[in-house]
Amino acid sequence: MKYMISWFERPQGSPVEYENVQKRVLEVFSKWEAPENFKIEVFVVRVGEWGGHMLVDCDDPLAVHKVCSTFPAFTFKAEPVVPVMEAVRVELEAIAWRDGLEGS
Repeated sequence: MKYMISWFERPQGSPVEYENVQKRVLEVFSKWEAPENFKIEVFVVRVGEWGGHMLVDCDDPLAVHKVCSTFPAFTFKAEPVVPVMEAVRVELEAIAWRDGLEGS
């Protein structure tokens, strides 16, 4: 299953607190390793802010949850996603089925 994981800065307080959180996040991240079953396909940061997006392929939702739990300075949103062409294929199948219903 593919997931698009997005993270957003959690409000921290004063400028000094933000600076300390930034240092801590980078310290934790420098030691972090992705789980073995967590294949990162895209890993980007939104320009000009503390947050970004990661497209991963992972068969274990608990591994996704663990990664999101590792960095409490951020809020995370992990959404299952599918490739566009696969989504279009099943949408066309659904439309064909629906159009075949009696009384359509």
